[in-house]
Amino acid sequence: MKKIVAATSNAGKLKEIKDILGDGYAVIPMAEAGFSGDVEETGGTFFENALIKAKTVSEALGMPALADDSGLEVKALGGAPGVFSARYSGEPCDNARNRALLLKNMQGVKDRSARFVCCVVLYDKGKIVSAEGYAEGRILEAEDGFGGFGYDALFFSNDLNKSFGRATEEEKNAVSHRGRALRTLTEKTE
Repeated sequence: MKKIVAATSNAGKLKEIKDILGDGYAVIPMAEAGFSGDVEETGGTFFENALIKAKTVSEALGMPALADDSGLEVKALGGAPGVFSARYSGEPCDNARNRALLLKNMQGVKDRSARFVCCVVLYDKGKIVSAEGYAEGRILEAEDGFGGFGYDALFFSNDLNKSFGRATEEEKNAVSHRGRALRTLTEKTE
C-alpha cells in the first residue's frame, strides 16, 4: 500500500481522492500528517497551483504528497471562473456565494457549455508525476440536487445526463474530472 499525503484541507476533495484511489493507497490528510497552514496558490494554471501545493507539503513533511487543483471553466465567460473557482465571489471562500455569482453572470446567456478541469500532481523527492481530467457539461439555470460540493448542483454532466448534484458519489467519481485525472495518474505511477 502506497502512503501519500493529500495536500488539501477541502473535505469534499479529500473524500473523493480516498474513494477514487481506493485500497491501493493510504491517503493521509495533510493536517493529520503534521502540516498546518495554508499554501498560497500563486500559479496561473491548474498545474502550477497543484505543483506548488504538492511540493510545499512534500518537502515540509518528507513524504510523497498529492495535490489537486481544479475548477470550472465556462465557455461564455471566457473560461472563468477557472483557477479562481473557489474564490470566484471573493474571500473567504463561499460555495453558495460562488454559485449565486455564476448564475447572475450567466443570466440571458444561451451557450451554457462548461467543463470541470482537474490537474493532479504527485511530488516525491523532486520527482513530479501529473495528470489532467475533464468533465464536459453545461451550467443549469438553477441549482438541481444537494449532492457533491462546490458547483456540482449547477453542473449538468453530459456523461450522466443529470447534474452532479443529483449523482451518487459512485456515479460522479466514475466520470468526474478528478476521477479521470486520478485514474490516469495511477496508471503513470504503477
